[in-house]
Amino acid sequence: MTPGVLYVVATPIGNLADASPRSLETLRVVDLVACEDTRTTRTLLARNGIAARTVALHEHNERRAAAGLIALLREGKSVALVSDAGTPALSDPGAWLVAEAHRAGIRVSPVPGPSAAAAALSVSGFVAPQFLFAGFLPAGAAARRKALEALETAWPVVIYEAPHRIAQTLQDLRKQFGDSREIVVARELTKKFEEVARLPLGEAPAWLGERPERSQGEFVLVLQPGAQAERAALDADKVLEVLLEAVAPSEAARLAARITGAPKNLLYRKALKS
Repeated sequence: MTPGVLYVVATPIGNLADASPRSLETLRVVDLVACEDTRTTRTLLARNGIAARTVALHEHNERRAAAGLIALLREGKSVALVSDAGTPALSDPGAWLVAEAHRAGIRVSPVPGPSAAAAALSVSGFVAPQFLFAGFLPAGAAARRKALEALETAWPVVIYEAPHRIAQTLQDLRKQFGDSREIVVARELTKKFEEVARLPLGEAPAWLGERPERSQGEFVLVLQPGAQAERAALDADKVLEVLLEAVAPSEAARLAARITGAPKNLLYRKALKS
């Protein structure tokens, strides 16, 4: 018997209209939808007239539920994996089921779509060829301090945070990285009360406290790259300058990008202006 397919389906992070036609068609035709919370997923299904069978798969039952889902997939059934919002297995349940499917030789197929991390990064304005996804920071003070120390990097850092910890997290980031480091606070992305603010960390606590409702909802934070990013950019320019003395602009850009990690297209544009 040919095994079924496990579809990893991204769903809207807030605005239900963001569901793609392909994601909805997948949810419509699969034999079963594995949901982080069946009530949340049924809202999306009902809006689109989808009468799919659902089953819960969350952090407390994932290993037990995964065994049953793998058995169904082995029988040739198709399963869609969804989280409450965004892309499954990114700070959400699902990774264990996906790993088990791979181990069982079952085809795993992504149905890409909304991601809170990508959405926040896209409106941050921080230019960098890479970013660090930190997810949720540890709740414990000692573990949190250690985690924050590891976030000093040359790339933007994306952090998820819950409403009851957002004030403390902004204070911790301010203490670790200083008042002048900028941060983007993205609140309730794609929802009715969406807010996106880019400001120095020193001003972030006051911004949050300006209105009581700002402490409500889901948060994505994007931390500005550290001073290492500026040094890396300068190094890339210097490397490009030296290479241009010996090779054509396209080759100089390619080599400089490979050496420094800076974006090749950006370096090529700089090379053409030299």
